[in-house]
Amino acid sequence: MIFDREKLLLIAGPCVLESEYVAFKAAEKLVEIGEKYPALSVIFKGSFDKANRSSIYSARGPGLEEGLRILSLVKEKYKLRVTADIHLPEQAGVAAEICDVLQIPAFLCRQTDLLMAAARTNKPVSVKKGQFLSPQEMFHVVQKLREASASEIIQIERGSSFGYNNLVVDMRSFDILKQNDCPAIFDATHSVQLPGAGNGITLGQRGFVHILAKAAIAAGADGLFFEIHPTPDEAICDAANQLPLGYFTQIVGECLALWQVCKNRQGI
Repeated sequence: MIFDREKLLLIAGPCVLESEYVAFKAAEKLVEIGEKYPALSVIFKGSFDKANRSSIYSARGPGLEEGLRILSLVKEKYKLRVTADIHLPEQAGVAAEICDVLQIPAFLCRQTDLLMAAARTNKPVSVKKGQFLSPQEMFHVVQKLREASASEIIQIERGSSFGYNNLVVDMRSFDILKQNDCPAIFDATHSVQLPGAGNGITLGQRGFVHILAKAAIAAGADGLFFEIHPTPDEAICDAANQLPLGYFTQIVGECLALWQVCKNRQGI
């Protein structure tokens, strides 16, 4: 099982597996944080392809074969569980050979064939709530995964479209999502995106990540998702909202402390 009620789930890594160096630096930080905070359940995330980029000229990543090779190295070298997003049903089985969790991107969360292919690998599936969906509508997404006998389902809140080039997070979402009887975690870095606001480039407001992350924990989120990078401003995608590694450590510590207070108050 990926989700443990007694631990805060932490999924983090670079937006794209742009190099071994970037992946290894992020993995080293996750190992360090996991050793420092035993109450965390840590998973490394890195994408081999970002097929839903704003522009035809946007960087997409190293591709399936090279990306899975890097993820395999991260698993072997750092003893971390790993996840990546898939975009096509035929990628599910191949990715499942390496990935401990298969992630469904927000824009594809209603793609029935993709959901069912991921579920049928018998690997846990994490699925991001589309920016265009209400939290109530995630019931149907979860139902599709259950119909395909998904071994475990994790829901990820990543904000909702609010006019043009902006997202907002409805903190009621976590309680609503958990009514589907599977955990709900918060994607803190994608939720501060300004989609398409940079003339073909997604901008972001990194300075609000810590505020939303702590608010989500207080609202009942079961875990957190962050994109992190050793030098975020040099990242080939999502540069404006990825977190530098040092700041990431601080945010995780603050969120974990808050989660422990909320957990104790609830008597869990």
